[in-house]
Amino acid sequence: MTDFSTKLFAATRTDGLGGRLMAVVNAKCLADKMGCHFGFTWNSQAITDMQFHFVDFVEKVFSPDFIDKYWLGEKIDAADFGILGRTKFTRSSLQADARRTDLRGWICNDFRVLKSFREGLVKSWPPGNAPARWRTETFRTLGFSAPVRAALDAADDCRFSRPVAALHLRSGDIVHGKFRSILVFGDKVIPSTLARAIVSKLSAKGLATLLVGQDRATLAYLKSETGALLADDFGANEFEDQTFRAFFEMALMARCRQIHAESSVFATISSVMGGVPLLKTKTLFSRSAAAKIILEELKIHQSDYHPLEAAFGYQSAFRRLEDRITPAQARGIIEKAAGLDPENDVYPLKAATSYFREKDHASGEAILKSLMTRQFRTLAKIPLPMMQVLTGRMWRGHVMSGEFGLFFAAAKAGYPYAAACSAHILHAALGEVEPAQAMAALSLKADPANELFQQIGLSVRSATRSEPRIDQGLRQNQ
Repeated sequence: MTDFSTKLFAATRTDGLGGRLMAVVNAKCLADKMGCHFGFTWNSQAITDMQFHFVDFVEKVFSPDFIDKYWLGEKIDAADFGILGRTKFTRSSLQADARRTDLRGWICNDFRVLKSFREGLVKSWPPGNAPARWRTETFRTLGFSAPVRAALDAADDCRFSRPVAALHLRSGDIVHGKFRSILVFGDKVIPSTLARAIVSKLSAKGLATLLVGQDRATLAYLKSETGALLADDFGANEFEDQTFRAFFEMALMARCRQIHAESSVFATISSVMGGVPLLKTKTLFSRSAAAKIILEELKIHQSDYHPLEAAFGYQSAFRRLEDRITPAQARGIIEKAAGLDPENDVYPLKAATSYFREKDHASGEAILKSLMTRQFRTLAKIPLPMMQVLTGRMWRGHVMSGEFGLFFAAAKAGYPYAAACSAHILHAALGEVEPAQAMAALSLKADPANELFQQIGLSVRSATRSEPRIDQGLRQNQ
């Protein structure tokens, strides 16, 4: 019979520092509770490809002893492991799985893995939020490098003169980078255009605000406008290395009374460090109230923000109000965002679908024609960038699946660019080859000499089913 204690709980994430640390904490926590082994990978190739995440090589983050004991290398063969995630499990169920001699253990990359373990236990569960308490206890057992430990100690030595709440303004790849076209990721970020109102709300509660974020110019502006505190006020600027600064900022946030963030894992790690409550903006404002505050802020102060910060503010307001306003009102918000971020293909796509909702197929078609013609003139290959956004798939499914039917309706109404988009949707997203070919034929029938339509027709006829993802590693981000 296989010895259960020899099994391994592994963390193998390759995203940012917060995500990797959370997986390490969860995996080690389970291993410690189960009396099994723990191990983690720390992939350096992913680090070199990162533009907005501050994460460094394993030797810079962890101590030699911790690395020697637990590091599994750059990667492991996932085929040798089970996956623990949101499906409930117990010690008994894992012990049953462990009878497989080919199973080395379990990968624990899902952030809610401890909740799944908790829900699988008997009713005699200890009072309080045990998984949160476990994570805090486990974090203290991680062996960090001497410079990281020095950054954590420096934060612990800081003193606040009054009660402080931390406000994490994540921006990075979601506001300034490639993921700003994936609207579902907006839920991870508090828009900087809402910060002024949050600082005021916290002040009314007797709390000063510590602003922590990635866009230094935005933080400086908000400090000048609100009197909020910055991490630099406590010595963060002494850490020239961004990794050590990140640990200092996380530890400083962990010393606050509460942390306000959306689903930023960076902020979650701070909550884990100090056992501090992590609160979302809905505890301060309703979705519609937050949207109205953002729009009013932009009406008065738009030019004071970086264009992409302002564009994200409009995007955030749009997402909060999309189901409550008319298509014309939605377009008004989208067009302002597009004016600030003209390279973001999601805005013209959303504008086109807003016309389609009103049965104004001609106006939606005009937007598609302009966008697709310009991109094809530049790239001359399929799929176009806007098509990749249109059929991009995340962990919850296709990002724009709710709008697919609108493209189909416009295509059937005789609009060839909507038909070309529909062909791509049916083939690349839904794997329906014959309907895709029929849609491609509709576009070609309308304009047989159109080279773009010809290329889409060829792609539908020659390629096999695929499900393109905007980023292959995104499924592990949730």
